[in-house]
Amino acid sequence: MEEALLLPACNARKDRHLGIRKPKLLLAMKLKRFLLRYYPPGIILEYEQAKILKTKSIDLLDLRPDTDTDAVVDEIANKEPLITSSKTEQVRKLIVRLQEKLGQTDDHHFYLFKVLRAHILPLTNVAFNKSGSSFITGSYDRTCKIWDTASGEELHTLEGHRNVVYAIAFNNPYGDKVATGSFDKTCKLWSSETGKCYHTYRGHTAEIVCLAFNPQSTIVATGSMDTTAKLWDVQTGVEICTLSGHSAEIISLAFNTNGTQIITGSFDHTVSVWDVNTGKRIHTLIGHRAEISSAQFNWDCSLIATGSMDKTCKIWDTSTGRNVGTLRGHDDEVLDVAFDYTGQYLLTASADGTARCYNATTHTMVSKLEGHEGEISKITFNPQGTKILTASSDKTARIWDPETGECRQILEGHTDEIFSCAFNYEGNTIITGSKDNTCRIWR
Repeated sequence: MEEALLLPACNARKDRHLGIRKPKLLLAMKLKRFLLRYYPPGIILEYEQAKILKTKSIDLLDLRPDTDTDAVVDEIANKEPLITSSKTEQVRKLIVRLQEKLGQTDDHHFYLFKVLRAHILPLTNVAFNKSGSSFITGSYDRTCKIWDTASGEELHTLEGHRNVVYAIAFNNPYGDKVATGSFDKTCKLWSSETGKCYHTYRGHTAEIVCLAFNPQSTIVATGSMDTTAKLWDVQTGVEICTLSGHSAEIISLAFNTNGTQIITGSFDHTVSVWDVNTGKRIHTLIGHRAEISSAQFNWDCSLIATGSMDKTCKIWDTSTGRNVGTLRGHDDEVLDVAFDYTGQYLLTASADGTARCYNATTHTMVSKLEGHEGEISKITFNPQGTKILTASSDKTARIWDPETGECRQILEGHTDEIFSCAFNYEGNTIITGSKDNTCRIWR
């Protein structure tokens, strides 16, 4: 969770007394407060420049409970002009708090909290808002529903699509809007608070099967079976641009962390990297020998992972578009890939019923997850990176230890295949969506 920590007013007199001369840049930038980010570990600086409130983040992806705190503080103070000597003690306290969080033991056992008879037809996807206080379900029944996680009560039914609601997303971290992409070729933007439809985005000529908001929540991107992706303005509802260049269906897309780039994965065996501001293609990632199933950035966006029906996962250097590693070993199609929050580990899930955890830098396999009796269509880390969650056609979801590959828990009870699952931000609640028309909350 991001925590706000208010700062005392700058003590200019004390700084002068200590002989600190602030550079001119600093005079134009006034630090207002710190925000603590647990997953991935980091400190966000909120500051004012020319009377405009801005933020910048200090990522601490390598922080461990036993990391030398003083060394980290010194490095931050040397690199970041906003951290003056009067602020280093506060930074030290924040880092200690992050280390305490990272050092907490995680032996949580999940139990079934609620079965939601969510839809009259099978579910397509499930997703949490940032805090995990609510979640959404999409369905073949042409609706998307918003649910309260704590009570399991239905808050809103988003009605209006004329075909399957396949792709769904909250505009995290804000969570006040929901986007739905449908087989009716449209995307709709809704208020998550009232259920009101703000916009219907029209322009695709075939089914929409994937979508995403940029981190700033100013753009929603849609990927379609018509071989194009489109960027839409959240505020005005108008199309910003069309990303054309693929020769087959687009089935996966993702923004990078700062929203400057977007990747699209296609049945044409390639992944494209696009510049969001210009709509121009930066790289085409060529090397897979079959359709792409999933494409993801890691947190610092230095790497892209791609899963393919050719049974492999490839790792690419984002800046050059060069393939830096191919992960082989699965006996069937790779259906999903996922990085952990710090981007140091990479997961692959396959139709062969197994999953694997790799070191994203060395490309060595850390563990192999064996036990499912059907294909694994979805895989994800918990925010802490201490557990792996898988969803399978064998009607179970499973929780695994990433280091050993040992199955910690089997989430049983669904009567048909599970094809969507998610952790909340704290990692203490899970939702699973199934072809049996139900959604289950585990906590």
